[in-house]
Amino acid sequence: MEKKTVAIGVDHGGLLLKSGLIEQLGALGYSVRDLGAFGPASVDYPDYAYKVAETLRVGAADIGLVVCGTGIGMSIAMNRYPWIRAGVVHDVTSARLSREHNDANVLALGARMTGAELAKECLTVFLQTEFGEGRHARRVRKLTEPPNLGDASNAA
Repeated sequence: MEKKTVAIGVDHGGLLLKSGLIEQLGALGYSVRDLGAFGPASVDYPDYAYKVAETLRVGAADIGLVVCGTGIGMSIAMNRYPWIRAGVVHDVTSARLSREHNDANVLALGARMTGAELAKECLTVFLQTEFGEGRHARRVRKLTEPPNLGDASNAA
């Protein structure tokens, strides 16, 4: 697998994990675009999620990494965009399956939920796992091309 560029965005809750994750990315041979936050002052996590989303949209990075207290807020903000598939993970199995089954291109971690060493393991597994294709490709396509919910023909 060719080494890629990872865009990382964190809020104040993810700041302590950020340096260790950046070190891990460097050890794995990845380039990093650090989009902040850069200090402990309280900030709004959507601002950093949107920076990562835009960096991916314009092709300045291939993969996103976002960290907040739980990972949930960042993933919600990221998944507002059709080119993003962000998965919140809390263990290596969910990290692997987010790539293998969902072709996630953004890893969302919760600093209050996942310790530093486990976060590094999740990141490594996420980066080393390929999309499984097959039956999952159809499902992933539906994530980026959802039906028009106002269309009566899509009613259950």
